[in-house]
Amino acid sequence: MPPKRRLKMGLLIAAAALLFGYGTAYVASDDVRYLSRAGLEETRILTKRTPISRLATDPKASPTLRAQAKLVLDVRAYATRIGLEAGETYTSYSDVGRDTLLLVLTASPKTCICAVVWSYPVAGKVPYKGFFDFEKARKTVTEYAAKGFDVNLRPSAAFSTLGWFNDPLLSTALTSDTLELAATVFHEIAHNTVWIKGATDFNESFAQWVAYHAAESFFLSRHDTTLAQRAAARWQDEQILGKYYELLVGRLDSLYGLKLPPDQNDSGRAVIARWSRDTLNSGFGPQMRTYSVGRTTERPINNAALIGVRLYRTNLDLFDQWGRNSGALPMAIDRLKRIMAGATGSAAFTRMRNALTPLK
Repeated sequence: MPPKRRLKMGLLIAAAALLFGYGTAYVASDDVRYLSRAGLEETRILTKRTPISRLATDPKASPTLRAQAKLVLDVRAYATRIGLEAGETYTSYSDVGRDTLLLVLTASPKTCICAVVWSYPVAGKVPYKGFFDFEKARKTVTEYAAKGFDVNLRPSAAFSTLGWFNDPLLSTALTSDTLELAATVFHEIAHNTVWIKGATDFNESFAQWVAYHAAESFFLSRHDTTLAQRAAARWQDEQILGKYYELLVGRLDSLYGLKLPPDQNDSGRAVIARWSRDTLNSGFGPQMRTYSVGRTTERPINNAALIGVRLYRTNLDLFDQWGRNSGALPMAIDRLKRIMAGATGSAAFTRMRNALTPLK
């Protein structure tokens, strides 16, 4: 899987909890209880931070952890060299004391690929909900499923407060896969460099593009051609998956546009699921070099799951073309940053397309 999906919770948590009293409001409101729990978890994370520079040389830490900390430091330094704004991202480390940080819920009607949106003070509207209380997460999934929604509950190794706090690298985000750890750091730092308000699909896809191209360049600078080639292959696989999901979503949109009765809509989804299975097995799957289709082909259509995977693979061909036409990665990033100044929402991709048109 590409760098671990980061839950963008906005200001979430501590700041939001400070705005709300407890007392009767805590008893009466699920939202206040939710934010209070989130605020408590964020406080725990922040109070357990250790500088990564210290961790990298700590004789009490395991050799593996020291090596991972050193890699993060090296990636941060390289990110700065190529024009990314590393800021304070991943300058500290926090052990959360468990394997899973939180569970993330996405829900969607079975008749459109459109996310249920949750609204919170400070954090605003978000198309997902993160739960530190796993029992509450499963209960909420059951409630939405009972109402006829597609639901998707997945673990998340981290979340970002988008600069409101000095987010540490969490123990749940560490991986023994050197490429993916480097790509994760580049991905999050890319968000510091370019972030378009109201354009989650642009932001995440941009960060994916930066993550694997920067990782390739980083490992080449260390004369590690094996990992550099794997980073390049992973980016190619991401584009292949992006094309597959684009076709799948297009077929589903056409089906949902017919406004069929529930039973006929379900039958249409089953037909598209079979097409999806055959297409992955005989078309897109064999093209991929670093991903294995595995049991993906056995899964039924789930609009909620599709919303998540598409966020990170939207218009990847545009970013690939941008990179080819803009020279070295630092130049490509700088040019895109300048063009995106003041952009919001769908204007981001529009500006990108307009800028590419004379270059074709």
